[in-house]
Amino acid sequence: MPETRWLDADEQRTWRAFLAATRLFFERLDQELQADAGMPHAYYEVLVRLSEHPDRAMRMSELAECLGSSRSRLSHAVARLEERGWLRRRATPADRRGQLAELTDQGYVALVAAAPGHVKGVRTHLFDQLSPGQVAELRRISEAVVEHLTPDGDPRRSETRPESRAGSGA
Repeated sequence: MPETRWLDADEQRTWRAFLAATRLFFERLDQELQADAGMPHAYYEVLVRLSEHPDRAMRMSELAECLGSSRSRLSHAVARLEERGWLRRRATPADRRGQLAELTDQGYVALVAAAPGHVKGVRTHLFDQLSPGQVAELRRISEAVVEHLTPDGDPRRSETRPESRAGSGA
């Protein structure tokens, strides 16, 4: 068995700062979306992904994969979004066993209404805290980690392309 490469003191501080920063950042975004738009960040991400896809619809399995979510967790979220009238499920034309999640016009309106507040939160809590050089470095670091963790090269799991305005990209 190979010897464990323990973290040195600097790596440990970096690791703990990274954990705290990401946890606090996503907790804050979630709180703000709940307060401003009545939806958790996870629901917002579902709406964004669908808004960026042709016909605002995706196979449930593909949507779960690109969100890094289990199918059961996504199914629960989609059920809640259906109750709000923001999504609908329908059978896939090519495969009756599969289902598509489709963003409704009402869901698109909810997304467009939530997007400015969400972008403001991302800007305030992330980008405004960094210099332009730090933003570029954060992107390089993030892309390196994503590349390492998606060795199959599946772009659905690691999309880093510019996002649409409707979904705010954030």
